Formats: sequence, C-alpha cells, structure tokens
Amino acid sequence: MALKRALVLIAAAGLTAQISAQAKPSFAGRWTTEPEPAAAAPVGTGQRGTGAGGGGGQRGGGRGDMGSGWGATFTITQDAGRLTVEIPYFARGDMQPPLRFVYALDGTETKNSVMMGRGIQRETSKTAWDGDKLVITTLHDTQSPDTGKPMTVEVRRTLSFEAGSLVVEVVRKGILGGPDTTTRTVYRGAS
Repeated sequence: MALKRALVLIAAAGLTAQISAQAKPSFAGRWTTEPEPAAAAPVGTGQRGTGAGGGGGQRGGGRGDMGSGWGATFTITQDAGRLTVEIPYFARGDMQPPLRFVYALDGTETKNSVMMGRGIQRETSKTAWDGDKLVITTLHDTQSPDTGKPMTVEVRRTLSFEAGSLVVEVVRKGILGGPDTTTRTVYRGAS
C-alpha cells in the first residue's frame, strides 16, 4: 500500500511539473513601439511617434528615456532552452548584423558581447521565471567615469504580457550613489 501511494505521489509530482513547464509563455515574435501605419505622421513632417508606453528607443538623442534598452523594434525567438533577442541597431545600409543576445531559460549564466562605440561591451545574464513573467538580470562590465576603474552595473528586465502586448519593465540599479531607475515599455506585435 505504501509503495502504491508513493508511486501515485511521484506520478502526480511529475504531472504537476509538466503542466507547470507548459504554462510558461512564449515571447517569440517581432515587437515594436512604432505607431500603427494609419496613426503615423504624414511623410515629410519630420515627426516620429514613440508608440504606446514611450521609451521608444529613438536613437541619437531623443527623450533621454532609455526604455527597455532594446530599441523601438526587435525580434525574439524562443525554444524550450533559450530566448534570443535580435535588435536591428544599425542603419539599413550599414551591412552590420543585428545585435544578438542569447539567454538560457534554465537560469544558467550566459555571456553576450557586442562591439559598440568604444569597443566590446560584455555582459553576463541569468534568467528566472516569476509565474508567467521572465526576469532577466544582467551585469554589465564598464568603467567608472570618475576613476576609470572597472565596475559592474546591474539591469533587471521583466517580460510579461498585458492585453496581448509585450511589456518590458526595466530596473537599472543606481550607480555611483545614484537612485535606481525604472522604465516600462509596451510593445505591440509587428508584421
């Protein structure tokens, strides 16, 4: 009787784990903060909308809001083991590949490096599921602007869905005694 009960409990635990694993959402798709084509400013006006949620990722100045840090439009691919974010950072004629960041979904540490501005920028990330939200905690290696000494900056992105839109909430830990900052960017599916 005890053996039968133990087998039933093991089977139930396995089924619960399987159902729990299936409940994780897929964030795969092409996402944008750009306005719908019908809502875009007329050609030649020089205006550009930032879309729902702001933080639109305008490059070269703009509002001073870092938003998600992934820009106005990006693509996510996702399978059982990893989530990949590709960002078309460069201008259309640059012949540069998109920026690509890969994150292991099992919490294993991942390292990404990109060539930007002043050289290669390295970051180390870990993911964790918080219910149906994915939290990506990234440590960026950088230098102190005051002393030039190496330092680490932490950025935590939380991905979730809200009414069919992708929400990316970012908490940037305060550096050099500054306060933490939080931004929230809402993306809609792009065609």
